Amino acid sequence: MTVSNTLAARAFRGSSTEGRSIEELKEIVSIVGAELELAPAEDIIEWAVATFGERFCVTSSMSDAVLSHLAAKVAPGVDVVFLDTGYHFAETIGTRDAVQATMPVNLISITPVQSVAEQDATYGKDLYKTDPDLCCKLRKVQPLAEGLAGYDAWATGLRRAETHNRVIAPVVGWDEKKQKVKVSPLARWSDEDVEKYIAENGILVNPLQYDGYPSIGCWPCTRRVEVGEDARAGRWSGTNKTECGIHQ
Repeated sequence: MTVSNTLAARAFRGSSTEGRSIEELKEIVSIVGAELELAPAEDIIEWAVATFGERFCVTSSMSDAVLSHLAAKVAPGVDVVFLDTGYHFAETIGTRDAVQATMPVNLISITPVQSVAEQDATYGKDLYKTDPDLCCKLRKVQPLAEGLAGYDAWATGLRRAETHNRVIAPVVGWDEKKQKVKVSPLARWSDEDVEKYIAENGILVNPLQYDGYPSIGCWPCTRRVEVGEDARAGRWSGTNKTECGIHQ
């Protein structure tokens, strides 16, 4: 199943801003989910752009710009949503700014309701230490849910190879919590696939990737990964926490 770049770009620019009903969205997933399971990432994005138009966006943590690059090839001007938690490494903010300056995307930074200082005043200093789940909820989960309110479908860079917890992530699935279609074009990509795409296309990469941080989150809850450790071992190290809640 292939949608031409011309058709996809036209659908993106000219689509209606009215959203589909929950029933319609679920039906779309049930029809195409299995069909697109083995499709190339470009075809998956083309389908999403042609199907949802302006009500489709790409989300990026700015570990790299692979997904943003793929989407921009299909639909220049596509919305790329970045969640600015207030706790990002400077390198992550720099990568976001570089993507905005060099790629044909509409980069949208969303922020939590409270600043870090306001959160400290309300819940006590360094909530990420005392209640990391609540901190993630306030600075990631809730802001993203609000930021995606105007979309029917969102694309993530989720890959099954990253951790065993993500093995079952479908290429096109239904996000029950957000009540939206969740598209993971890179779900079947290996680390080698990512590295090859980056090398062949000169993709922007967060410098921390080359400094022992294969999985990059907020700086208080991310450490370097030692040789032989799982790629996400540096996230919430020393706790039982493995996900922020966005993909749960």
